[in-house]
Amino acid sequence: MHFTSFCRLLGLVLCSNALIVYVALDSLRLAVVTTLACSLLLQACYFGSVLFLIWQSSRARGTRLSRQHVDGSRKASYQSSDSDQLRNEIFSCVPAWSNAQHALLF
Repeated sequence: MHFTSFCRLLGLVLCSNALIVYVALDSLRLAVVTTLACSLLLQACYFGSVLFLIWQSSRARGTRLSRQHVDGSRKASYQSSDSDQLRNEIFSCVPAWSNAQHALLF
């Protein structure tokens, strides 16, 4: 959803809430208070949904990591052959460096 569509939808919900409360109760003060309460409720729901998504992704990551430990395969982080090739090309330009200096860079 685009940001402009979101803002329009939010404005429509808040304005319709204010209008319905004003027509039903004939009180401007109550319309403003309920509209503010509605906006706070929407913000709390948004915050809760973001927390839920973070919890869900960390839970999925945790089960993925626990499956790796159950398999008994403790693999070190692997660099692809592309990164090895790139590193070799970089260091071929600098022949005066020793292997110890190469290890310090990585």
